[in-house]
Amino acid sequence: MSALEAIFGATMVAQTLRMAIPYACAGLGGVWSERSGVVNIALEGILLSGGLAGVVAQVATGSPWAGVVAGALVGAALGAIHALVVVRGRVDAIVSGIAINVIAAGGTRYVLRALYDSSSNSPPVEGFRAASRAGAGGAALLFRTCADPLTLLTAALVVATAWTLLRTRFGLRVRASGEDPVAASSVGVNVTAIRVLAVTLGGAVCGLGGVALAFDQHQFQSGMSGGRGFFALAAVILSGWRPGRLALACLAFAALDAVQIVGQDQARSAGYLMQTLPYVATLVALWAIARRRGRGAIEGRPPAGLGRSAD
Repeated sequence: MSALEAIFGATMVAQTLRMAIPYACAGLGGVWSERSGVVNIALEGILLSGGLAGVVAQVATGSPWAGVVAGALVGAALGAIHALVVVRGRVDAIVSGIAINVIAAGGTRYVLRALYDSSSNSPPVEGFRAASRAGAGGAALLFRTCADPLTLLTAALVVATAWTLLRTRFGLRVRASGEDPVAASSVGVNVTAIRVLAVTLGGAVCGLGGVALAFDQHQFQSGMSGGRGFFALAAVILSGWRPGRLALACLAFAALDAVQIVGQDQARSAGYLMQTLPYVATLVALWAIARRRGRGAIEGRPPAGLGRSAD
């Protein structure tokens, strides 16, 4: 198979969709947090912690749905901690986010060693295999990916997030808290409660991304998030804090990941160069969008009250 056929084949599409799920879930978590006015760079740590929680729960119960619930609950807990520390404790959001990322990196290794006597990986898990009898080949892989419950759940969350933010009273309050917290507070909106709830909800969605990543690898590996939380944060910026555009940006990042994997298979001598492709593309995209925003060419902008308190 030529490199061109590999890149545009059904396998490539399936790999892109599969890899996009952690990006999209983490990105949605960032949208919820930052549209409410709370900067969140803790997405990496929440992904990692949610993934470990999902694996631990499935190993303990044998149920992948228990893993999904556990990952979402751990993500929600970390989101709530970040929100309370930032909103009520008045700690700088960057400091809080870095602390969560560092604690997650070390804490997941500690839990792995405590539970499974290994600081590198967990026992294998099945994840979801409902569509595993679809056969072999690229078309079968694409079917399995599209039928996977976490793929369907992620797509539903993208739609639900967009609809909630734009069409509901709660979404209006979230956006008002992020745009002008002082004005929102003056008309009776409890900005603190809205921000804590929005960041907690975003943390739960981000935790699901960690579960999807761990189930895709059929085990938890130390540091397996691999910077996906930071890529997701870049996707939030590139999308203008809009869920629909975020999903497209995450698909683009996932496609770059898939291309570099195909490229390494097709040209092993250029493997290290291909590994840099997603990082270089992200830096170029951020640089280009920053220049265009400076000229007023891009409508999307950060919430005006991002990082501001209601007091």
